Amino acid sequence: MIDYQNFFTQNLQTLKTEGRYRIFADLERRVGQAPYAIWHAPNGEKKTVVVWCSNDYLGMSHHPEVIKAFQDAAAYHGVGAGGTRNISGTSRLHVELESTLAELHQKQSALVFSSGYAANEAALSALGEGLPNVVFFSDEKNHASMIQGMRHSQAEKYVFRHNNMQDLRQKLAAVDRGRPKIIAVVSVYSMDGDFAPLAQICDLAQEFNALTYVDEVHAVGIYGPKGNGMAAEQGVLDRVDIIQGNFAKAYGVVGGYITGTQSVIDYVRSYASGFIFTTSLPPATAAAAHKSIEILKGNSIYRQQLWQNVRYLKQQLRQSRVRFVDSASHIVPVVVGDAFACQYLSQTLLHDFHMYAQPINYPTVPRGQERLRLTVTPAHTFSLIDHLVETLDSLWSGMPLRQAA
Repeated sequence: MIDYQNFFTQNLQTLKTEGRYRIFADLERRVGQAPYAIWHAPNGEKKTVVVWCSNDYLGMSHHPEVIKAFQDAAAYHGVGAGGTRNISGTSRLHVELESTLAELHQKQSALVFSSGYAANEAALSALGEGLPNVVFFSDEKNHASMIQGMRHSQAEKYVFRHNNMQDLRQKLAAVDRGRPKIIAVVSVYSMDGDFAPLAQICDLAQEFNALTYVDEVHAVGIYGPKGNGMAAEQGVLDRVDIIQGNFAKAYGVVGGYITGTQSVIDYVRSYASGFIFTTSLPPATAAAAHKSIEILKGNSIYRQQLWQNVRYLKQQLRQSRVRFVDSASHIVPVVVGDAFACQYLSQTLLHDFHMYAQPINYPTVPRGQERLRLTVTPAHTFSLIDHLVETLDSLWSGMPLRQAA
């Protein structure tokens, strides 16, 4: 007979032995004090730290108008949605938000989910289950939520080499042209910070009669003339069939969505169990997301400030010994290459220098590609960036990092 507790304990010990056991930092973020936060240390002390790994890319979670929209809606509608969208959870605020999202991405319709993960898993699962004999073509670096959605559908899937259009073409050509096909990619890959070649992907989709599904969660709010994503930035907004995004990154709130034609969105709404049986986003959250979108549509100052800091961080890193991925995006991965060394670096930064940057290990990245994923915001200063780079540079030449550098 299985010893359940021993099973769990042994598997947790394996993570610890491999240096992959996740240690959460107990942080207290306060409005108006970004990028600083209060760290509740294990010994009970409270220390002010600088956060260097937030997905709140533009600091919109602290924006006074976004906060007010949330507070006003909560005071008027309450803090809960009342149920699933099918029962009693559809609010006028959901409808208005979906209308704005459809307009933002120049699509006919949109559908809001409780998270970006839920949007990917539910939409791809429903499409894979419903389209007869469909085949997915998935980039090898797609997000776990996309992989899970395709896997859950049990549809056939081909994984092509990352951003390799020749490999994608070969795999498309190997499948009968009459079969339904979906090419699923991410526009901005969050671990390396590189971009999908969306125009080439759309060309292949047109040639082989495939639908395109693009995850834009790390792009919306930052790229495109109105913060409407990398598809808009690359000029192919009208060629991408389904765009998935979320509110938890640049928009600073929580929740996810998909946009597309009226028929495809209505199909997902009607068939996706991950949508049908999930309590809907609280109206106050929808109001806050809506306000954040409206602000970033009409004001580019936050994006300008972000890019100013991103350019400066990369400039300073180039003059250091720190190994980082110098991509064109706002994401700055510092590649350590060893789980223990990555954990050591993260913990040293936190405990000794009061800088918070969480380690990224397998399975989020391949073994040997362990890293810190740095993200600056408009709230960071050049002085803070200088201090971070100087600290990283000084630690990089010491043990155990010497083995991984």
